[in-house]
Amino acid sequence: MSTARAFAASHPTSPLAPASIPRRDAGPNDVAIKIMFCGVCHSDLHTVRNEWAVWPTICPCVSGHEIVGRVTQVGKAVMGFKPGEIVAVGCMVGSCRTCPSCVAGLEQYCDTNGMVATYNSPDPHATAPATYGGYSDNIVVDQHFVLRVPSALDPAAAAPLLCAGVTVYSP
Repeated sequence: MSTARAFAASHPTSPLAPASIPRRDAGPNDVAIKIMFCGVCHSDLHTVRNEWAVWPTICPCVSGHEIVGRVTQVGKAVMGFKPGEIVAVGCMVGSCRTCPSCVAGLEQYCDTNGMVATYNSPDPHATAPATYGGYSDNIVVDQHFVLRVPSALDPAAAAPLLCAGVTVYSP
């Protein structure tokens, strides 16, 4: 396990402040990413302030789900990503991957444990009480939830494109 520098809210009424958070080591299917850019979304702010009645905030809260960064390490089973590449992470970092919804490519409707949000979801790896997002300097994510950023796209401009409205919209 390693640590990351982050900006966290220790309570829904406290401002974001520098913090040190735990990050899991990269496993066989994981991509470790040095975060370069992270957009700011209204849902980040509502979550930090515990304003979603159906999704209570777990503090400390490190929000940020519009992540663009550079791959620093890949697990032995990772295919399609290599160190040095520019990649992105949206609002999801996990699901069971075996239920009918997941098999159909609808991980946001995971029937088993529910999808794992980039931040403020119970941490399935037990690294911390909750998943911590992109208001930090690095993150480790299952390769299935990592996206390639085209070389012609400015990485800073790409970050806001990762908003939940784009990545999990299902009519």
